[in-house]
Formats: sequence, C-alpha cells, structure tokens
Amino acid sequence: MIKEGKVEIDIQATTISKIKDVDFDKLQFGREFSDHMFYIDYKNGEWQTPRIVPYQNISMTPANATLHYGQAIFEGMKAYKNSQGEIFLFRPDRNIDRFNKSAERLCMPRLPEDIFEEALTQLVNIDSEWISDREGYSLYIRPFMFATDEFIGVNPSSSYRMIIFTCPVSTYYRGAVKVKIERHFTRAVQGGTGAAKCAGNYAMSLFPAKKAKEEGYDQLIWTDAIEHKWIEESGTMNVMFVSGNKIFTPPVGDTILSGITRDSVLTLARDWGYEVEERQISVDEIRALLKENKLDEVFGVGTAATIAPISLIGFGDEDVKLSDYKQWNFSNRALKTMTKIKTGLVPDVHGWNLKIN
Repeated sequence: MIKEGKVEIDIQATTISKIKDVDFDKLQFGREFSDHMFYIDYKNGEWQTPRIVPYQNISMTPANATLHYGQAIFEGMKAYKNSQGEIFLFRPDRNIDRFNKSAERLCMPRLPEDIFEEALTQLVNIDSEWISDREGYSLYIRPFMFATDEFIGVNPSSSYRMIIFTCPVSTYYRGAVKVKIERHFTRAVQGGTGAAKCAGNYAMSLFPAKKAKEEGYDQLIWTDAIEHKWIEESGTMNVMFVSGNKIFTPPVGDTILSGITRDSVLTLARDWGYEVEERQISVDEIRALLKENKLDEVFGVGTAATIAPISLIGFGDEDVKLSDYKQWNFSNRALKTMTKIKTGLVPDVHGWNLKIN
C-alpha cells in the first residue's frame, strides 16, 4: 500500500543494460526501449506498492476487460539532456493533469501527482544514459493505464495497472509533411472522448490515415463531425496557421486535445507580440487564404513532432503547396526557442522545466 505523505518506490535494477545493442545513428521512433519500467496496481480501492523493474513483457487473461471494452489511456512526454549532462522534463505537471483528466473520463482512478512525479524522476534517473544530448534527440516517456479485471461485462473495471516505459528517439517527422483535409471520416464528436488521450480515439483514426497514406499524404487534418466544415486537429498534433502578425488555431474542447506543446507555442507567440486567435477556422477560409497568398505558415505541434511544417494541403479536388518552410519566420524561431528551453540553454521564464538531479 502507499504510505500517506511518503512515496517509496521498490526498485529492482537490471544487471545487464541493453544500451550497447542500440545504434543511436539509426533510431526509429518508438522501436527501441530503455532498460526499466515503472508500474503500480490499483485494487480494492487503493493504489498498491509502486515498483521500478527491468523492462519486460506483461501477461493477462483472455478475459481482460481492456481487450473487450477499451478502458485504456496514455500520455506522451519527453526528457532532454544538454551538453553539460543536465536532464530536464518539459512541463510534466501538465501531462500528469491531462492523464488524470483522461482517467476520469474513462471511469479510472486518478494517480496522485506526487507518486506520478516521483515515478518519472526515478525512472528517468535510472535510465539517464539512454538520453542522448545530440540535437533533435530525447527520451520519449509513455505513461499508460489499462483495466485488469477478469470479467466479461460492460462495466468499469475495479482494478487497473499503470505503467511508464521510455524509449530513446530522434525526430518524429523528417522534414515537412503533406496533409489531407478529411471530410468523410470522423475522429471525435461533441460529448465524446476527443479531449481524452484514450486508445479508442487512435484506433478509429487508423483506417482513414491508411487511406490518406495510400494517396500520398503523410497525415490528415480532421474536420468537425456534423458539417465537415471546421478544422479541428491533425492525426498526431494540433494545427496552427500564420498570416502576417496573426497566429490562429482551433480552440480545444470535446473534440480537440488540449496539447501541451500547443499551449507552449501560443505562449511564446504572445510573448513575442503576435496576435493570437483561438477560434473556429473553416476549410474554406484556409483555402481562400492560400489562393490569395495570405497564408504564410501552416504547421503541427505536439510532443512527438514538436513543430512539424506542413508543405502541402489536399482539399479533395486539388493539392495546394505552401512556400519553402525553411524560410518561415515564426515556426522556425519557435522550434529553436523551444529546443533551447527544454535543454536549459535559455532562461525558463515560465517555469516549464523540471530538472532531474
């Protein structure tokens, strides 16, 4: 059981690291996994002893509730290392808060913030050698929770397991991406789970994304479920537009995830004197701005992608190219600034970083 007011994690360290078998020059995102993982079980109405153990497979019954009814949530976050060997977590408080909000939406227990933060700190510490200080590299952190009841019935589970594992990564997208405006399939609806990071949201997006890739696009831009008129978000990131001194993006809500990178980029924009608008944006508006050469930049923002320039938008009947993203002012400046903040190379005026000692 968890002792009140004190977080003690039972640690079983591996005797042989796998890091020597990893080629950091050829990293594929999400394919290599670090030596350890954290886990904690919830049963009988209480969180049990938290543990860090060697990264390993897990077993479950065929009657596991998650496999049948989809009670599963996750988060994505990163740890960074600079050339001085200092390690930082970027805005973990926001990820912890969003994780717990997702848990509430899926009838799952909240994990106390102090346990969550201590788990992150100790896990990153024990696998700190897996964090490369190369430009564009980081340690991706995947917390997730799933139901563990052995029961076939449409009810919330009474038991859960929460796990955190990590993997060394380089960039998610290499260069700019081509996107298709999706005006048939739907990712999320008002009153649904679009604001939660639950597994089902991503499962339902796979088929439309697959079709888009077969057509030559890298990703989708989702539109609203009723009219398919209003832009929402991209498959792996929130989406932003720049026109002159104005930056605009759809507002978060039931159908749009509240992105931590999104909030950070908008904060920087306001700091730099840009006019920021969080409002409804129609597909027709974006198409008209492109035709009139009044849309300077379009890019996605997210933990995995950080900032991904969009070079082409498919509207169904035609593809419209944007200007050379290497010449863009705001998104390139934002990417460089975010990278410096995350690695402690510029003052962290907003208090975003948690330094790992």
